[in-house]
Amino acid sequence: MNIRPFRNIERRKTKEICVGKVKVGGDNPISVQSMTNTLTTDIKATISQINELYNEGADIVRVSCPDEPSTKALKDIIKHVDVPIVADIHFHYKRAIEAAENGASCLRINPGNIGSVNKIKEVVKAASANNCSIRVGVNAGSLEKDILEKFKEPCPEALVESALRNIKILEDENFDNLKISVKSSDIFLSIEAYRQLSEKIEYPLHLGITEAGGFVSGSIKSSIGLGTLLLEGIGDTIRISLSDDPVKEVTIGNEILKSLNLRERGVRIISCPSCARQGFQVIETVKILEKRLAHITQPITLSIIGCVVNGPGEAAMTDVGITGGRKGSNMLYLSGIQSEKILTNDMIERVVYEVEKKASELKDS
Repeated sequence: MNIRPFRNIERRKTKEICVGKVKVGGDNPISVQSMTNTLTTDIKATISQINELYNEGADIVRVSCPDEPSTKALKDIIKHVDVPIVADIHFHYKRAIEAAENGASCLRINPGNIGSVNKIKEVVKAASANNCSIRVGVNAGSLEKDILEKFKEPCPEALVESALRNIKILEDENFDNLKISVKSSDIFLSIEAYRQLSEKIEYPLHLGITEAGGFVSGSIKSSIGLGTLLLEGIGDTIRISLSDDPVKEVTIGNEILKSLNLRERGVRIISCPSCARQGFQVIETVKILEKRLAHITQPITLSIIGCVVNGPGEAAMTDVGITGGRKGSNMLYLSGIQSEKILTNDMIERVVYEVEKKASELKDS
């Protein structure tokens, strides 16, 4: 059941680029990214983590390439994954060239940190020859010395000036297959920097709150920062930065987009916090269903409400719904309509069955 959103977000129009098979910008869906935390030279572990991220819903995955063995490892890694790979490059231009030649779909660089114009030309040449895009990654923690001296401290204007400077370096080499990020660990700084930059360029924007922290604090900071920008129509691809399992970054990223009706992927569970009125253990039921339904990729809405106060109203707006009743007898709703009473002991299996059935119908339609 597709519920009409109260508000449709009007996205800012940007240039379309390709990161491998994923189109970024233009009218394309906002993509979700993450980054591996394995040693890239540990090929087996890196492949395993990339595939975990992909299965969780990552559209693009970044890997760190600090040395030549890492860029060489890309060649084997890319053969065993189905997601475009971004090579994270800092300072050494040869690593960027090697990454492009070994199959990276995108290079994350700061052109100003690469060195001389001749070195930048070599990187651009390799990127162009290998159909490789570039992300200009500006970070408040690593601004150019002269820009810091000019603005005295990291500020939105400083990040934007750095971004425009680095964009010009690439444009001077007739390269425009690029996207931009202006990240900070400070929410307010990041939001204002992206707002200002979005008024000055048409390139797609990669959103992120960098070094956001652990799972709880990082998820909240990212949700506020990215959510604010996305509501304003700003952003074409996102990465949640957490000091935690990178798979969780993908989970949170997808949930942010689903909450804003910007992405339809997987089961969206509407559930109550539970109280003394609940007819079954809502919290434990939701935890179990989240795990049991994690494999579903089709967009399906599921309401799990413990009592009849809000249950029928929520169930009327979801594909599958459960409203708690007395004495372990709960009402099942299908496509918003009452179907039958279900005993609590049978409820989870029945919900899983109905959701999987709905997913199969959507897949075949």
